[in-house]
Amino acid sequence: MSFKPGTSVPAATGKCADIREIEPDLNGQGLRVGIVMARFNKTVGEGLLSGCCQELRRLGVTDTTLVTVPGALEIPLTLQTLAQSRKFDALVALGCVIRGETYHFEIVANESARGVTEVQLTTGVPIANAVLTTENDGQAEVRMHQKGMEAAQCAVEMARLLKAVR
Repeated sequence: MSFKPGTSVPAATGKCADIREIEPDLNGQGLRVGIVMARFNKTVGEGLLSGCCQELRRLGVTDTTLVTVPGALEIPLTLQTLAQSRKFDALVALGCVIRGETYHFEIVANESARGVTEVQLTTGVPIANAVLTTENDGQAEVRMHQKGMEAAQCAVEMARLLKAVR
């Protein structure tokens, strides 16, 4: 696309008048969503799951599968297996890594996030990453329900976006 000299993007909307825009779509009807939840820090995981499931239902998702794993480092392999099954339109990763007194926090947080990103890039299945990384239990508990809801929204929106562009 090219613009003639002296033309500009409409200031009021910030959008180009002559391009097609794919709008965000949060309609979850007919989508299949897989959730992988770490059991470590179970209270936070269940809070994330509650928010996620509540929001998926509100968005119209009725086909949801939950798989639990021991901890955050087991999430990527399980997501990869689910993605490769081609049974899911989107996936959600739920868990919590709380800083301790050792370097272990950085390893788990970084490798879990790297693994989740790698899975979605290699499989083409969108993954909403709601693995919280916090300083303490209190921070995690304050964020868990909202982050679970946001993960559900992200999963639905990305599934719809990828369907629209394919």
